[in-house]
Amino acid sequence: MLKRFFLAVPLFMFLLLPLPSAHAASAAIDRQHSAEAVMQQFVGDDEIAPERRIETKRKHQILFLMGLSLLVLILLTGGLGVAMVAFGKDVFVAHMICAGLSMSLAAAHAATAIVWFWPY
Repeated sequence: MLKRFFLAVPLFMFLLLPLPSAHAASAAIDRQHSAEAVMQQFVGDDEIAPERRIETKRKHQILFLMGLSLLVLILLTGGLGVAMVAFGKDVFVAHMICAGLSMSLAAAHAATAIVWFWPY
């Protein structure tokens, strides 16, 4: 009896799943178009005043420095983690601070790269 119950529950759950409809597909396409429209607002460098425009070479330099800083922070975080585990050092707070800074810089680096170089 219990065995039948466990076999029937997944089947019942599968039957309750909504089927994809044309409305869902059109909503997904609308979301994609709205996301592209938002990104186009960031890409449109034509409306930016010439004194505020950043050249592509400078953008690459900024992203390179962000990436280099991120690499140093990740290596430092890993080194502090190894120091804690392998050598019994009390550097947990420093490890967590470096991990938080690494995650923040990674998110900023990714967002900056997407905004500046969408769609490549």
